[in-house]
Amino acid sequence: MTSFENITSDRQEKAKEYARIRRRLLLIDLAWNGLYAVLWLLGGFSYQFRDSLTVYTQSQWLLIAFFAMVYGGINTILSLPLNYYSDFVLPHRFGMSNEPQSTWVGDQIKNLLISAPLGLIVIEIIYAFLRVNPDTWWLWGAGVMLVFTILLSILGPILIAPLFNKYVPLGEEHADLGQRLLALAEKTHTKVQGVFKFDMSRRTKGANAALTGVGKSRRIIIGDTLIEEFTPEEIETVLAHELGHQVNKDIPTGILINTLIILAGFYLADICLRWALGLFQFENIADIAALPLLTLVIGLFSMLTMPLLNAYSRWRERKADQFSLEITHKTQAFISAMSRLANQNLAEIDPEPWVVFFLYSHPPIRDRIAMASSFSKRV
Repeated sequence: MTSFENITSDRQEKAKEYARIRRRLLLIDLAWNGLYAVLWLLGGFSYQFRDSLTVYTQSQWLLIAFFAMVYGGINTILSLPLNYYSDFVLPHRFGMSNEPQSTWVGDQIKNLLISAPLGLIVIEIIYAFLRVNPDTWWLWGAGVMLVFTILLSILGPILIAPLFNKYVPLGEEHADLGQRLLALAEKTHTKVQGVFKFDMSRRTKGANAALTGVGKSRRIIIGDTLIEEFTPEEIETVLAHELGHQVNKDIPTGILINTLIILAGFYLADICLRWALGLFQFENIADIAALPLLTLVIGLFSMLTMPLLNAYSRWRERKADQFSLEITHKTQAFISAMSRLANQNLAEIDPEPWVVFFLYSHPPIRDRIAMASSFSKRV
């Protein structure tokens, strides 16, 4: 049956309002980032700041570092009120967050300490290619992004994730659940290093599970909120979905597709940088004063390709849902899990088609439940 009786109407009303506000905030954020880059270019701040830096150093490495830190730092500071409202105030307003303000501030500092050095390394390498290989920098730059993506997928679960959450093996009180999930992984020929619980409830009332890491670092992780609110059968179907991505090789394929998108974006940026030489006071395409233009082009290209990537993602998510149903044969548990996720994560079950087209990387809950109901009729 295609049933939504477990999805409460009051939660859906809140979910729709929550989604509308988040979409508006997303549009404001995108518009601000674009406007910020345009102001640096049209206001002349970009090349004026470059010229002022050359008084103190002629080193291209230092020029790039100082310019990028100031350009990114100012944007981070100016965006802070919007980020605070989006990430802290709004989730608390809708009852989706347990996070103390001190934890939110600490997370922002950690994110900055991690992302800023990594971002600076990427920028330095890309500009090195711009100087040394100006005709093919976009090809080498995409290769660098591929390497960084692979390294982060390997090292992220080991080095970065534990900085934000505590991961512990499932205790004796959840031994049966652990055995269920390990047996499910073995059934799909997926080697994992164990089943771990993490303190998701420290920050959110939402629930989730995942398969993280690569090779010997691969592990099953389950949010404590999922364990507390979902039945073992429901958790099985959620994990089976994640295992479906592993079996269908969605992760390496996704990395390859994203790399091709980045390659196309860098190539477009190359065209725009050369075109802009006649409009702005750039010395060449490797001029750090053109960084705002580079970020603007990449940002606009990402927005244009987002519906295409989301359509691909929704297709792969449907495949993972089908895999979950085929490997577990627990259709009602899957439907129940989707209903609980809608309630607990305050997810809209029937968003408007245009919203799905532009913003949804997963099929709406309505479609996932309908697919499961259709599956139950066929078996």
